[in-house]
Amino acid sequence: MNKHRLKSSMLFIVAINGLTMAAPLNADIDYSAARTALIQQIEGDVRDTRAFIGKRSFDVRVMQAMAKVPRHEFVPLRYRDSAYENQPLPIGHGQTISQPYIVALMTDLMMLKPGDRALEVGTGSGYQAAIMAELGVDVYSIEIIEALGQRAARVLEEQGYSNIKTRIGDGYYGWQEHAPFDVIVVTAAADHVPPPLLRQLKPGGRMVIPVGSRFMVQQLVLVEKDKHGKVTTRQILPVRFVPLTGKHN
Repeated sequence: MNKHRLKSSMLFIVAINGLTMAAPLNADIDYSAARTALIQQIEGDVRDTRAFIGKRSFDVRVMQAMAKVPRHEFVPLRYRDSAYENQPLPIGHGQTISQPYIVALMTDLMMLKPGDRALEVGTGSGYQAAIMAELGVDVYSIEIIEALGQRAARVLEEQGYSNIKTRIGDGYYGWQEHAPFDVIVVTAAADHVPPPLLRQLKPGGRMVIPVGSRFMVQQLVLVEKDKHGKVTTRQILPVRFVPLTGKHN
């Protein structure tokens, strides 16, 4: 690996895994300006990681959604002053809201179209679901931690997202009642691609999932199923996510 790629790899592993300290709450913060600055940071990060992701910019619709969704509404009150920093933040129960760059990357990789049916494994804060919903996608999101799932459902309802359905459950097994899905996104790391999710992925569909163990470098993986049902995978970027939990462990 050349020096540029090694530097980029280390940069994003640290950024995804690092947590910020709570800042004093500032009621006067200009969230709109902060979102604009965040978009500029993400655009810079895309250019810095082009050797991994194979592009210099994300879909303009993805960036418009990132610029619109109020990330501060999806983080605990004590962390709102840090909501538009390009890093993950704690949301309780040992979980985090993902780094905005990673949210944008995963969304871009899914190549979402209006009317698509998407499964999200790991609702977390609800932020990733909101970004997808802004693209006209019908989102079905599963969260295994009841308190987080209930909070995310409440925030998503308050934000007016009628095209997102949530439930509490083990996302490893998907949501068979609403399968097949055009796209599937998994927001926690598994040591393998769950077979139930592969079965629920529609021919021609795409899945984005971090794969690897908790204490080693993970890879963000793009899984594609062609119209004949043949599955191929491609590693995109080194990452570090919280582990996917459930009865399968």
